[in-house]
Amino acid sequence: MKKTLRSLTATAAAAALVSAGVATAAPASAETGNRSLAKVLAADSGFDSNAKDFDALEKAVLFVLDKNPESPVGLLTRGKQRATAFLPTDLAFSRLVTSLTGEKPANERQAWQTARSLGAETIEEILLYHVVPGKTLTSDKVLAARGTRVDVANGDSVRVVVRKGRVFLGDRDQEATNPEVTVLDINRGNKQVGHAVNRVLRPFSFSESRKG
Repeated sequence: MKKTLRSLTATAAAAALVSAGVATAAPASAETGNRSLAKVLAADSGFDSNAKDFDALEKAVLFVLDKNPESPVGLLTRGKQRATAFLPTDLAFSRLVTSLTGEKPANERQAWQTARSLGAETIEEILLYHVVPGKTLTSDKVLAARGTRVDVANGDSVRVVVRKGRVFLGDRDQEATNPEVTVLDINRGNKQVGHAVNRVLRPFSFSESRKG
């Protein structure tokens, strides 16, 4: 049976109850709904010509959870737990593949298939670099974080830069162009909120890893 984020979200409900017991209490917030970011991704119709949606990202999450069901990436399926995620669009994945291979992928499917070849562990590390666990950072909080770093799920932190009202994220890979937040407050009103970014954050230098 083909796995979908919608089915993974349903089966994660029991696990959420267990993990909630060890989570710290969240502060009071207007964001109280329980719709997960996985449900946002699952609402997509699959690979298409819309570069601003999240078809490749959905495949990436499924890929990681298929290889490692206990991955921290599973947080995105548990809407009762607070999280903020910077969500790379299909354009972001296309740009990543172009940067790594020197060739622009013909379509979204090809972009994902090439990105997939990085392997589940690398994809997992990349995804966790986009997730802020335990916090619902709506647009006002993101803007207030300008000039600071926010802790992300891979144990690192991401720098928030605001220039003339535009939000950028500082990438660890010094050779990469910093992603820009293009859409704020996806899924607002819920404990999990997302912000679309036009490039994939890189938790390390791909050029250096290739040398190794």
